[in-house]
Amino acid sequence: MAKRVFLIVLDSCGCGELPDAGKFGDEGSHTIRTCFDSGKLHVPNLARMGLFNIDGIGCGTPAESPCAAYGKCAERSAGKDTTTGHWEIAGLISTIPMKTYPNGFPQPVLDALKAATGREILCNLPYSGTEVIRDYGREHLETGALIVYTSADSVLQIAAHEDLIPVPELYKICEKAREIMQGEYAVGRIIARPFVGEYPDFKRTANRHDYSVSPFAPTMLDAIQAAGQKVISVGKIADIFNGQGISEGSRTVSNDDGMGKTLQLTARDFEGLCFVNLVEFDSAYGHRRDIAGYTEALNIFDAQLGALLPQLRDDDLLILTADHGCDPAAHGTDHTREYIPVLMYGRQVKPQNLGVRDCFSDIGQTVCKWLGVDASALAGTACEL
Repeated sequence: MAKRVFLIVLDSCGCGELPDAGKFGDEGSHTIRTCFDSGKLHVPNLARMGLFNIDGIGCGTPAESPCAAYGKCAERSAGKDTTTGHWEIAGLISTIPMKTYPNGFPQPVLDALKAATGREILCNLPYSGTEVIRDYGREHLETGALIVYTSADSVLQIAAHEDLIPVPELYKICEKAREIMQGEYAVGRIIARPFVGEYPDFKRTANRHDYSVSPFAPTMLDAIQAAGQKVISVGKIADIFNGQGISEGSRTVSNDDGMGKTLQLTARDFEGLCFVNLVEFDSAYGHRRDIAGYTEALNIFDAQLGALLPQLRDDDLLILTADHGCDPAAHGTDHTREYIPVLMYGRQVKPQNLGVRDCFSDIGQTVCKWLGVDASALAGTACEL
């Protein structure tokens, strides 16, 4: 029977500050512990797999006999964003941080955007995505100018009302922005942020679309494809890798949608990797510092995990992890520099403590080893399962 790996990234679900968290202003950050301390976290399936057995996790009751291999990984890349986190999982270490714009984008970028789109620019500051449409949405509708903003991440985001600028047109605008934001001005992602509604009750829609830079070298996705196997993307994985190494995929509108599509894929015959990102942990709850919402989202995921586990086949490997932290109790709205949890489950997997791994890429190496794929060109060391 063909081997399959289901790799699910609980976007931003970190498990404690990294030793260098202070350099990022993230001392004391711990996304999972914040949810646990709310008193509302109920994740029996994750607990049974060994979530609270992870070294140094500092919360929850360890399982007496975990059913999965459990551990955590430190990040070696110079950053704490989505792109660097996923690329490191897939075997690439980003030694140079992607460029950020804490004071907004320089005039040459704005001039190029105006020339390419024929529209003026509003905002041009780091901003919360929900607050920026509240503060600039009315002027945007009155003038037709684009709401351009950034964050602590390496991103250029463009918000536009769907009634004024239809989604396909916004996507074309973002494609032009992607062409501009190369070389000295390069950012990790251009993000289309459509919204609807009337002032002051504007609301972002699920039609977000990310335009990433391509990975700077082949990743585990390329290695799996080169071996003649499939890489199936669920959620924004295809965007993060700019389509490189993706055999097929589907976007999602929510965590529920992502888990629904993943459950459907367990019934399919394929050989290779199903790579899933559940973005709402980060976008809807982490950045918005919504502790109750984050906790409930974890509870819902745990129930869905309970439905997923019985669908796995004898040769399947399930890996649950994250790409960075976004502690909803932290100051500001930025990601947090944290370890990521790693839970590896399968009928052929020996429950054990994987310890503290020094690189996210140990995950990609483990995926490739399970699938019998050569990963010698990638960073990391495979876990012994």
